[in-house]
Formats: sequence, C-alpha cells, structure tokens
Amino acid sequence: MSSESVSSGGSNRSLVIILAVVAALALILGILWMSGLAPSFLDSGSHVHGKHGGHYFRGIAALVIAIACGAGAWWTRKKA
Repeated sequence: MSSESVSSGGSNRSLVIILAVVAALALILGILWMSGLAPSFLDSGSHVHGKHGGHYFRGIAALVIAIACGAGAWWTRKKA
C-alpha cells in the first residue's frame, strides 16, 4: 500500500466528518429559525423588520445548506 492512498483516505475522512458536522449544525439552525426559537444573537445583523423577519428565508437557506452538505458527505464517503 502506498503512502498516497493512506494520506488521501485520511483527508477524505476528514472532509466527510466536516461536511457531516456542518450539515447537522445547519439542520438544527434551520429548524430553530423555522420555528421562531432561534436565539436573538443570530438575528443581530438582520435588516428585515416585521413579525417574523427573515426567519423563514434563513431557515430555508439553512435547510438547503444542510441537504447539500449531507449529500456531499454521503457522496465523498461513497466515493472513498
């Protein structure tokens, strides 16, 4: 076994772990934003005013990121 295959396997594993963690965090944030239970410090830079502000838009964006990162982690894991 060459050292190239060992080092590329380690970097793929790291990438899978990072993508999975980002997907999990984005999923949690998406759920919190969609339900309106997100902490106020996450809305500190919002320029959208009103009852719900940008909660739905941020929630949808977080869920899209979660799906993309989850799919990337799955694809990278399957490829290795």
